[in-house]
Amino acid sequence: MATKPRRGAYTPPDLTALLTSWRRDLDAQNKSPATIRHYVEGSQTFLRWCETHGITPELTTANVQDWIADILANGAQPGTARARYAALRRFSAWLAKEGEIPADIFKDMTPPSLDTKVIRPLTDAELKDLINVCDGNTFRARRDQAIIRLMAETGMRAGECCSLTLKDLDLARGQVVVVRGKGAKGRVVPFGTQTIAALDRYLRMRRDHPLADWPALWLGDRSNTFHYTALFRAIKHRAKLAGIEDMHPHRLRHTAATRWLAAGGSEGGLMAVAGWSRREMIDRYTRATAAERAADEAKKLRLGDI
Repeated sequence: MATKPRRGAYTPPDLTALLTSWRRDLDAQNKSPATIRHYVEGSQTFLRWCETHGITPELTTANVQDWIADILANGAQPGTARARYAALRRFSAWLAKEGEIPADIFKDMTPPSLDTKVIRPLTDAELKDLINVCDGNTFRARRDQAIIRLMAETGMRAGECCSLTLKDLDLARGQVVVVRGKGAKGRVVPFGTQTIAALDRYLRMRRDHPLADWPALWLGDRSNTFHYTALFRAIKHRAKLAGIEDMHPHRLRHTAATRWLAAGGSEGGLMAVAGWSRREMIDRYTRATAAERAADEAKKLRLGDI
């Protein structure tokens, strides 16, 4: 016979059910699909960890600390642990605001330490190789080259690229509208003639695709849609053919930012194109080549000529 809880006893809420409510609230706040997915999936890893270890899914300091420690012990990068911690922290803050838990336990907790990881952008030679291995007249080859050229020139995020629709693209003007970037901020992103040509070649072959009437810009080569996982695999495959190691879509964003500054582009222009609102993002994305740019600038200044 089950016993009734004593008056005043705390009963942990059903976090799995509340996660669905939080997702609805995030959508109502007009958060981007990528942001919502990041927050929800990060919180779900905590719930799965509790289930795997036979622990009541409750937000306590001990549970969260053990969860993070287990993530790191299993070989995850500090950045991954911190990202999941941040997602769960937002969930906790929402639960406290909604009165579902007594208080937000994260207010007195310290996030996992994060070592700064320098991501090396692709050299011009590597980028050319990555583009060249996409030469060919197959649907996949034309699509992959168009994607790589677009991302490497504009620096758009992988999620933004995957979310593009046909109506977002304007080849006549050489620009694309990123309708919902990070933080639900839209922007217009320009690109040049070679990217225009690559997109045109892809679109001409796209007309004969079984899903040609679909609004999504990118389609799979086997009569299916094209999402982030497919994008990740496509770029990894092309990088392997080009002999480029440690490749992932985000590296193209670092490459675009670095090439912009190296070509003499302004920081303000880069922020507008990349969709950044904080100046420190430029340092973060171009840290790997900061010394090289400083050396080039010093040579141009010729301060020793006195």
